[in-house]
Amino acid sequence: MEFLNSTGLLLGGSWASGVNLYLTAAGLGIAHRFHWVTLPGELEILAHPLVIAVAIIIYLIEFFADKIPYVDSLWDSFHTIIRPAGGAALGYLAMSEAGPAARMAASLVTGSIAMDSHLTKAASRAAINTSPEPVTNSVASVTEDISVVGILVLIARHPVIASLLVIAFLVFSIWFLKKMFRFVKRVFTPARKPRADDGTKDSDA
Repeated sequence: MEFLNSTGLLLGGSWASGVNLYLTAAGLGIAHRFHWVTLPGELEILAHPLVIAVAIIIYLIEFFADKIPYVDSLWDSFHTIIRPAGGAALGYLAMSEAGPAARMAASLVTGSIAMDSHLTKAASRAAINTSPEPVTNSVASVTEDISVVGILVLIARHPVIASLLVIAFLVFSIWFLKKMFRFVKRVFTPARKPRADDGTKDSDA
């Protein structure tokens, strides 16, 4: 049972970190303090009041930035390294009682999952920004936050379901990212200008 709980936390937590690292860090820390979950190893550092406070402050900044067209994509570009690194740190800290090889393996897995969910979010946002109206950004941002809270609840109550959902998302994202990257590339690639006809018709003698 403990293995299933830890797996659900690592898979679900790393996925959520790729979507919203700060909400995930604050949520896991608060859940640990209220004994809704037990953070393994050194990951319990997330429950420190200072860590929770800083995570909430940065989350509030992201909450507003994430709803402004193009600003959200700029914010995502800055977090292309930060979110996967946070996911990798989650695995590394959680496996502090294991050997170096296990810690590194866990960080590689959780970092890769966080990168996958981050790229899926960033690609979908870039596609949404092709629309001139700003409402879709707010709807997408709120939906993402709700999904992070939802996966955190599943980690606490149904870790097996959380693990299965993350695995299903990873399978879906392979197809989704291919479609999104093609779409974004097509939208942002300038159309080729037709070359002027530099040939001249031969005139009748």
